[in-house]
Amino acid sequence: PFRDMIEGMRSDLRKTRYNNFDELYMYCYYVAGTVGLMSVLVMGIATESKATTESVYSAALALGIANQLTNILRDVGEDARRGRIYLPQDELAQAGLSDEDIFKGVVTNRWRNFMKRQIKRARMFFEEAERGVTELSQASRWPVWASLLLY
Repeated sequence: PFRDMIEGMRSDLRKTRYNNFDELYMYCYYVAGTVGLMSVLVMGIATESKATTESVYSAALALGIANQLTNILRDVGEDARRGRIYLPQDELAQAGLSDEDIFKGVVTNRWRNFMKRQIKRARMFFEEAERGVTELSQASRWPVWASLLLY
């Protein structure tokens, strides 16, 4: 995950669009999912946990993905001013939106409906992440819950 995170940061130097959610997911993995994976090593899994190690890591990955998707949705305007669109191009097109619409920053019903679907997806990853928090060592749960709930 350490090397993957560095690769994610490098990708920002060469990529400004994501064709579909699969590509965007991989970006989210590289820049934020890796943080979740690395954090489990620091926070530890509760000794009383009955969960598999794989499920705890899967939840940590989901939290990283959810946080990054939230960052993307929050920063659409800022990213557009930098010439970047971190939204799935195919889903924008399906919603009847284009890069120009993003650059103009006009909020329409199409935009609202598109964003509702994106928010729903992020919430799905947050829900997956919730299943793993109680499996972390007790001292580590509060900061992770706070991150999850505040985001």
